[in-house]
Amino acid sequence: MRFAFIRDHSALFEVAIMLRVLRVSKSGFYAWLKRLVSPRATLNAVLLEEIKSVHSASRGSYGSPRVTAALRRSGSRVSKHRVARLMRTAELCGKSHRKSRVSTTDSKHSEPRSVNLLERDFTASEPDQKWLSDITYLSTSEGWLYLAVVLDVFSRRVVGWAFSSSLESSLVVSAFDMACQLRKPSEGLVFHSDQGMQYASLEFRQTLARLEVVQSMSRKGDCWDNSPCESFFSTLKLELDLRKSRGAKLETQAMVFEWMEVFYNRQRLHSSLDFLSPAEFEQSRAA
Repeated sequence: MRFAFIRDHSALFEVAIMLRVLRVSKSGFYAWLKRLVSPRATLNAVLLEEIKSVHSASRGSYGSPRVTAALRRSGSRVSKHRVARLMRTAELCGKSHRKSRVSTTDSKHSEPRSVNLLERDFTASEPDQKWLSDITYLSTSEGWLYLAVVLDVFSRRVVGWAFSSSLESSLVVSAFDMACQLRKPSEGLVFHSDQGMQYASLEFRQTLARLEVVQSMSRKGDCWDNSPCESFFSTLKLELDLRKSRGAKLETQAMVFEWMEVFYNRQRLHSSLDFLSPAEFEQSRAA
């Protein structure tokens, strides 16, 4: 075929001369070249479809590192650089964090404060040794909705949560009670939070004391002393686009519940857990 001859001999002869001698149109030759698909291009096309599937399953949240990890879990031998390049070509990207914070911590109170026992050591050798807790605000069409969560340091799993339209102590008591019913921790559990009045209240301190849970608190105004919770809330708001109102309070609760219990705890790959979900990480360590 004349087109193939010109392609195969382009290193020896000028293409323009061969086109003229063989009476081949320039536009026809280059159109034929474009229709050719190399084996590498075919593999890239297949890989890109797999990338799109993983990205979609992550609800558009995964960047190239997590997409790469997900592909490798399914058996694909692929480099992170290749995945990143294909994602750039397809204009696929993960969601990036933006700094945005409204404080829910009222530390100007006369209630007792506990010392910081963790000192930013966010590691644990087994489940239910250390729990972290914090409160965040969620914007709804009906006003603010407050969410308190309890995270297990071992797996970063959400083990307790509660919603409320107010910042009363019962909010954190409910989240803690849920965690205790689910996990049934033994004596000596360390419970860490900020110095907010909800956590320093007599009601909450008595709740901890009944189960012989040891209380720990961050230093005043230091968000890094409870950074896993800060990171969790940032991810939650980013991936659900909750920096703006998304509906009524019940709708927002349902959306957040589904994200926490179905996606975050059981599906979302966590970079600090060797790209396992919290539930998978606990299962792998229990085996």
